[in-house]
Amino acid sequence: MILLKNGTFINWQTLEFIQADVLVESGAFGGIFLTNDPEMIRHARVVDCTGKFITKSFACGHHHVYSALARGMGAPKKNPENFREILQYVWWTLDKALDIPSIRASALVTAMACAKNGITFVIDHHASPFAVEGSLETISQAFNEVGVGHLLCYEISDRDGSDIAGKGLRETEHYLSQNPGLVGLHASFTVGDDTLSKAVALAEKAKSGIHVHVAEDLYDQQHCMENYGKRVIERFTDAGVLNFSKSILGHCLHLSKHERELIDASPAWVVENTESNLNNGVGYFNSEGLGSNIILGTDGMHSDILRSAQSAFFAGHLHDAIDYAGTYTRFRNVHHYLHKNNFQGDGDNNLVVLNYDTPTPFNKNNFSGHFLFGLNAAQVEHTIAQGSMIVESGKLTRVNETEILKESGFQAEMLWRRMKS
Repeated sequence: MILLKNGTFINWQTLEFIQADVLVESGAFGGIFLTNDPEMIRHARVVDCTGKFITKSFACGHHHVYSALARGMGAPKKNPENFREILQYVWWTLDKALDIPSIRASALVTAMACAKNGITFVIDHHASPFAVEGSLETISQAFNEVGVGHLLCYEISDRDGSDIAGKGLRETEHYLSQNPGLVGLHASFTVGDDTLSKAVALAEKAKSGIHVHVAEDLYDQQHCMENYGKRVIERFTDAGVLNFSKSILGHCLHLSKHERELIDASPAWVVENTESNLNNGVGYFNSEGLGSNIILGTDGMHSDILRSAQSAFFAGHLHDAIDYAGTYTRFRNVHHYLHKNNFQGDGDNNLVVLNYDTPTPFNKNNFSGHFLFGLNAAQVEHTIAQGSMIVESGKLTRVNETEILKESGFQAEMLWRRMKS
């Protein structure tokens, strides 16, 4: 057990500020206690948190491990002129070049960055069409090594042919037979009816849900209308994608009023990825009519969900009905998604200790102002996952960061060479 002593505990749900020692139990089902009972704390390891703030750690609702080695890579063979060409010449070129060693390196550096930024649970959406088998287990093992919880899926798609789509289905089924996870699909415009129906059937069999990109770009809607005579959410509704409370719909930018009504009436969740949308120039998120099941992701841009929350707020000024409290609600909704669907690994004993030297009063009444304009990932001093200290004084405790970064640099160079061939 760990005793976080002399800090200020912030209840993530009520935003109460409590001066108390926090006793943290270990294990997937461990809890926390605000106590200084000598009997309870007798064998606890004491960590001095004087002047620091303790609260629940963070979670990311949509990530892409496979993008981790893209930073600094060379320009694509063709300068993309639209979103589909961004996929074709950047991301689909990269994911085709991935192998198991580069997937492992990508997962390790992603998990490390998440942990150092206070994220202890990640929902990931993976693609590696020429290294499908074993990819999910490779990512899972890497995240476990760092100590970060995860909910994984493989991005099934027909874009590389039916054989590879079949491999994605089999990899997913095998992984779900032994682990909690989701059934991943790329997007409507790369998933035919046969693959779609098989994916939904697999989600039903595994008591899971579908994790899929939805109307990220207007092309997704145009393709759907031309090929299926209906809009994306109408197609997914007819196929049963929205029947699952575990389903996650990524982006959801270019939606009609009817599609928004269908989502609102369903148990599915929407994940907003503001910075990725800005980077790709595909549009702005608008929550109108979508209901309250909205969570936040990074979409592989980075591993800093605090930054994503702040970006959602700033971009939302002109494009979305989002306020201070609403931003924090979206930031924390991922915990509700995980809890309501009985996913383990995001319990009360997942915490961050923030070394936040505020120049102004910080309390329940003005928490939102500090959340949006003061807090940042650099203030994360300790990260506790399932009662275990995985980051202490800014340093990872379970893995050798220097060695992993050296290996990831090597894997990145190999990946970039394969991308050019």
